[in-house]
Amino acid sequence: MAKQAKRPKDANQLAKLIADIATGEKEDTPAPSQKNAAAVELGRLGGLKGGKARANKLSPEQRKEIAKKAAEKRWKAK
Repeated sequence: MAKQAKRPKDANQLAKLIADIATGEKEDTPAPSQKNAAAVELGRLGGLKGGKARANKLSPEQRKEIAKKAAEKRWKAK
């Protein structure tokens, strides 16, 4: 997913940009990605196996404690 180009913070400049896009004077094009595709894939790979690897390393007691803590946080918020 490509990131959008930065929008101006000034309200008047933003309004002008929106009007230019609406009238076709400017194109609303996303900014090109600056990320290295190989690094992105490697990071995703680690992210996909991270949770399972961590769960396999924990003892059942540790997993139970983590689950209790998470449930308490969820219920405390309500």
